[in-house]
Amino acid sequence: MTLQFDDEAALAMERMYQTPDVVGQRARFHQALALRHGESVLDVGVGPGLLAREMADCVGETGRVAGIDQSADMLAMSEKRCDGLAQTDFSKADASELPYPDENFDAVVSTQVYEYVPDIDKALSEAARVLRRGGRIQILDTAWDSVVWNTADPSRMHRVMTAWDEHLHDPNLPTTLGSRLREAGFSVSHCEVIPIINASFHSNCYSHGISAAIRNFVNGRQGINQEEASAWRNEFKEQEERGQYFFSLNRYLFAGIKL
Repeated sequence: MTLQFDDEAALAMERMYQTPDVVGQRARFHQALALRHGESVLDVGVGPGLLAREMADCVGETGRVAGIDQSADMLAMSEKRCDGLAQTDFSKADASELPYPDENFDAVVSTQVYEYVPDIDKALSEAARVLRRGGRIQILDTAWDSVVWNTADPSRMHRVMTAWDEHLHDPNLPTTLGSRLREAGFSVSHCEVIPIINASFHSNCYSHGISAAIRNFVNGRQGINQEEASAWRNEFKEQEERGQYFFSLNRYLFAGIKL
């Protein structure tokens, strides 16, 4: 069972995506993508629309930013964030069945989405289909086995993170993403790691928000009850008081060109 992005989850994600950790990650994503005025770009899994809104500024009124998502709440956020921007349009659709004609975009982007897609190879083939020849794809996804989280209870941490892996289809997609892109008809032009590191635990850091999502999701999985899930997260608050908190994980950016 993957995460369900209802109104509450959408709002929580929006808060996480506005932390300095993710704002910095998004800035690097923009720098690598280098959108030009007048280009057309598709955002697969547009979420709360933060990236889409910024890309709309890059392509200007003569460009286009299309976005798809399966969550009505996410789409509503994106539409509100981009209200009044004629170069944007959003649709409820699946990454594996894109509702666009062949060779329709200059770029396709996706952040933290393909790891949730059951048929990633079909989704990448769809991305290639809607791209013009020479068009570019740029993807950012997490390797969840890269997480380093300080804990005095490694056994509990292992069970919690194993249960968390159930929230998506491929918790370590970056390990195979390069070869999958090549099989879908892309040349891989760039790959880099974008780490998130938190040395303190507070409401404006990524790990504060994601730990709340993990606590809520793992309850009832891998033998974890609500009390244990809460104790797992409360350890971080105690570490913060003692100056012992540490968290990091790696996200990987892949860029490719349609052959």
